[in-house]
Amino acid sequence: MNRRFLESIWHIRGSVPLPPDQSREEAFTRLAPLFRETGTSHEFADDTLRFTKKDPAAQDKMAVFDHGELQIRDDGTGRALHYHMVSRMLLFCFLAPLLFVAFGQATIWLGKYEAAKEQGAPKKPEKPPVVRTLNPIDKMLGAPAPEAPKKDKKSEGKKASATSAYVFAGIFAFLYLVGRILEQRAIRRTLGRRLAGE
Repeated sequence: MNRRFLESIWHIRGSVPLPPDQSREEAFTRLAPLFRETGTSHEFADDTLRFTKKDPAAQDKMAVFDHGELQIRDDGTGRALHYHMVSRMLLFCFLAPLLFVAFGQATIWLGKYEAAKEQGAPKKPEKPPVVRTLNPIDKMLGAPAPEAPKKDKKSEGKKASATSAYVFAGIFAFLYLVGRILEQRAIRRTLGRRLAGE
């Protein structure tokens, strides 16, 4: 399978066109406030800005990304800021549904195994019900007769259910799809506004 396709699960790539006549230095100066957030470190080398984040603040607009790089180059249609960012959070949200589906399948398999085990086990002879009699004094006083003992409820009719595992799988799959689309748009919009000086 194509490595770039696999990486697209938790890697976000794209580009933002630079405003006309904007220099490389001016562009990176406008982007600098994004990398002064708590927990963010960055370096500039070979016309490329690389950053890493460790325990970023919740209000950080790029908190979902762990590291990445930004580079200004001419892509044939004009000068643009190309970005490549990596998010372990997106990877977690992608893998979580697979994990919960595996739990669900394991629950079903264990349920079938236990049911087969119970069917194969020799049946124990049923004990005759214990007959309880009233004390003669209680009988004389008009006390009601004791009820017959109830049979213990067995879990034979209960089937192993994987519903909760599938519900969680669906929740995380939804979170991944929404997060992947929204983060792609959000980072492009954030970078574009910074470059435009907004």
